[in-house]
Amino acid sequence: MTAPTILHVDLDAFFVSMELLRRPELRGLPVVVAGGLGPRGVVNTCSYEARRFGVRSAMPVSQARRLCPSAVFLESDYSFYSPASKQFHAILRDFTPLVEPAGADEAYLDVSGSERLFGDGPAIARSIRARVAAEAGITASVGVATNKLVAKVASDAAKPDGLLVVAPGEEAAFLAPRPLRDLPMVGPKTAAVLAGLGVRSIGDLQRIPVHALQARFGRHGAELHTRAMGIHDATVLAGRAEARSISRETTFDTDEQSEERLLAVLRRQAERVAADLARQERSARTVTLKLRFPPFETLTRSWTPGPPVELAEEIFAAAGGLFERAWAENAHRPVRLLGLGVANLQERARQLKLGEPASHGQLDRAVSSLRDRFGETAVVRAAELPAPGATRSPLTAPLGGPHDQIDLEGFEGV
Repeated sequence: MTAPTILHVDLDAFFVSMELLRRPELRGLPVVVAGGLGPRGVVNTCSYEARRFGVRSAMPVSQARRLCPSAVFLESDYSFYSPASKQFHAILRDFTPLVEPAGADEAYLDVSGSERLFGDGPAIARSIRARVAAEAGITASVGVATNKLVAKVASDAAKPDGLLVVAPGEEAAFLAPRPLRDLPMVGPKTAAVLAGLGVRSIGDLQRIPVHALQARFGRHGAELHTRAMGIHDATVLAGRAEARSISRETTFDTDEQSEERLLAVLRRQAERVAADLARQERSARTVTLKLRFPPFETLTRSWTPGPPVELAEEIFAAAGGLFERAWAENAHRPVRLLGLGVANLQERARQLKLGEPASHGQLDRAVSSLRDRFGETAVVRAAELPAPGATRSPLTAPLGGPHDQIDLEGFEGV
């Protein structure tokens, strides 16, 4: 049986690359794009020049500033990045219907059935890279292998702006010299345990007997060894991008204790979540609230109403009730982070309630359309505006910008 041809295509420092298109004078400089430029902001991505100083994704902005004080720090602008992401995925689908998005800037492709039309895997990879450069103006790195795991490691190794092909039968040899953390499935805790056993590279892991790994890690031990050998049978799941849940959360620069401001943020999150549901033509059966109090105490509350919800007012009403009760239970303490999510998504099939006008929800659609066309701050509520003479707060910053996090698969770690 012929081995499949799998590609992993990954845009290079996507957000930074997009910013350089409109700020070409920053090329060659350390650039950091973050979801918030204050002390609680988090790095989304950074240029390769910044990485030389140790700056990495998911790092606090405060730490990134210490590591690279000369870097240019920019706020994330998802409304600017989104069209390029859609264009990128459309290019990939021109080569095969078997495309599994793994994020806004990466995807797996099974091109086994496309080789008669477009050439072999490396030829298709070169064509994709050329089209992304010509049509989107940015670069992509591609790994070509017989499975998703090795293709992913290969694309990472090819960065930036490269192509790496791992021939069938060469998977284990390719992985062997690479650092242990390059292997998907090996996180910090697993790596620390393996380091205690003298394992530093994937090759070291390959040499440990399977029974020894099973004794230490249970059933995951065998999978660790299998992956280290470059064996992985997961297929490319076309259309996997459909979200199972949607959430928005906001981290405040200073702990927020104004009920009016907190409810304004919650309402704004409800509007954005409702807009995401509308784009996917989905409704939700469960609404979830997330609250974080200083220093790092987090709680969540969920409610599943009778009928599914889809409009901003319905989502806000449910989340607002959860918030009022949870906040009161915690003595109205200042809030560090506030989040709203919906889950148990289903196809939209809403019936009008008795006496409800057919135009119900029209305001949601109009506001969403304006924000899509003119940016997230095109329409804001009065309660979101800063007090006279105050500097811009996180509530009036562009969504997905200073302190807002967007997640189409629910709350991280909850």
